[in-house]
Amino acid sequence: MFEHKPQPAWAAVEDFLTVTVVHPDEALERAVQSAVDAGMPAIEVAPNAGKLLKLLVQLSGARRVLEIGTLAGFSTIWMAEGLPDDGKLVTCEYLTKHADVARSNVDAAGLGHKVEIRVGAALDSLAALQAEDQEPFDFVFIDADKENNTSYLDWAVRLGRPGTTVVLDNAIWEGAVLDPSMDQVNAPGIIGALELMGNHPQLDATVIQTVGSKGWDGFALARVL
Repeated sequence: MFEHKPQPAWAAVEDFLTVTVVHPDEALERAVQSAVDAGMPAIEVAPNAGKLLKLLVQLSGARRVLEIGTLAGFSTIWMAEGLPDDGKLVTCEYLTKHADVARSNVDAAGLGHKVEIRVGAALDSLAALQAEDQEPFDFVFIDADKENNTSYLDWAVRLGRPGTTVVLDNAIWEGAVLDPSMDQVNAPGIIGALELMGNHPQLDATVIQTVGSKGWDGFALARVL
């Protein structure tokens, strides 16, 4: 696995912001601990990033959210908390083990009625959603295997509508966007997605660099035109 290199000061500031401003609730803390207990990789979004997702869901007025990459449900819970009570979040998770942990966490948070977890290859799940002719999604969060980022981004546009918000996580990857030899598995997919965002006729986008417990990274934010 590619090694991210957070600096102690970055993590300390993140901890300060989490305690002082973000205030994750007990359900969110449980989700993080459950991932540790299950031996899952500690690759969930940072608490301040999770809170940003919740606020973006609320600010965009989203009622339907699509998440690609569930893990233990940490970001799922944040976004579901931002939805109205009759809102819907569909999240795609490749591994049954991860999906089971996430379902337990979502249910414990009292959000089970809002969240549907689809297990299997995300590209298959996304094609199934299109075949079901569901309503468009208002908000899409992409945080899964980077090799398929361009395909996920394409699906975000196809399953969205004009005005849909799209967030792509891990857009900097320790600067590997400038030197893909740093991670020949993940970097090409990240670069391809950023190039697609910058040239897609239906997307207007920007990218924000971040530092914190996840190292030097960032996220791309786009609006479907």
